Amino acid sequence: MKKKYIYLIIIIGIGAFAAYKFSSKNEQKIKAPEEAPKGAPIEVNALIIKPRDFSNTLTASGSIEPNEQVQIRSEVSGIIRNLYFQEGSYVTKGQILFDIDDTELQAQLLQMQTQEKLAAENARRASLLLEKEAISTQENDVARADLLSAKAQTQLIEAQIAKTKVRAPFSGKIGLRSVSAGEYLTPTTVVANLLSTNPLKVSFAIPEKYTAQIKVGQPLHFTVSGSSQKYEAKIYAIEPGIDAQTRTIQIRALAANDEGKLYPGSFAKIELPINMIKEAVLVPTEAIVPIQDGKQVFLYKNGAAVAVNIEADNRTNTDILVNEGILLGDTVITSGIMSLKDGMHVRVHLKP
Repeated sequence: MKKKYIYLIIIIGIGAFAAYKFSSKNEQKIKAPEEAPKGAPIEVNALIIKPRDFSNTLTASGSIEPNEQVQIRSEVSGIIRNLYFQEGSYVTKGQILFDIDDTELQAQLLQMQTQEKLAAENARRASLLLEKEAISTQENDVARADLLSAKAQTQLIEAQIAKTKVRAPFSGKIGLRSVSAGEYLTPTTVVANLLSTNPLKVSFAIPEKYTAQIKVGQPLHFTVSGSSQKYEAKIYAIEPGIDAQTRTIQIRALAANDEGKLYPGSFAKIELPINMIKEAVLVPTEAIVPIQDGKQVFLYKNGAAVAVNIEADNRTNTDILVNEGILLGDTVITSGIMSLKDGMHVRVHLKP
């Protein structure tokens, strides 16, 4: 019985050894993948250099301010008779906002108009008497002086009456009122705020070292909190002096607000372009190869990659400004640059 088990184990071992040999022969028959032939061109992406505008961007923080702003007050004291505006509404220049009770002033005006008529009649009679030499020149002068004084008093009261009607000094939006009709008003009381919100001012400051690169009329972009929308503005005024404490210079720009999305007092993040260069040579940053003495790119010429040293200082997040080494119309390789060597054959796919 034991011999049978021994024979069985020997048979199993022989079968396993035969299976192993068979599988080894099959594996040897599988061919290894063919290697790419030496000298075959490498597939790369490339870009034809076209003229583009380049500008460094200076980032600053600022604030949105109304173009014009005033606190509406009354120049005379008195009881508010009528309010003619709605809070938060748009008012036009010269529109009456409210008026003060002028009953007493109207009575004073009537009195002075009567005195003026009397003074005018006295002056007329004095002139006739002077022609007849019935009175002296001095008496005639006194009559004329009384007439001029009466006219001045009338004009003074008329001016005070005009002040009882408070008008909008410019067109804009009026804010929330702090008074009601029938309330006694003094010149110290603020009735409401009036703001001109189209256009708006954008105020900000930049370091003094950029002063020479900023000019009136220069465009800029800005965003406000809570929105990713970019707005445009143009510099219209620059402070003539530098702040000695902060070493900055104050700048103001005007921005259109036709849609009313901008509000005075908002925080503004400003992007101010400087060093504007027209028709510049810009190369994508991924095409740049740092070398010991500077920077290098690979140009595509006659089916091969040609290494070229460049001079470049200024850059943005995506591009670098090339001063020397590349011309407009050159084809710059933008992918696989770490595997390239000077003179290596390549096949390019041009980016649009």
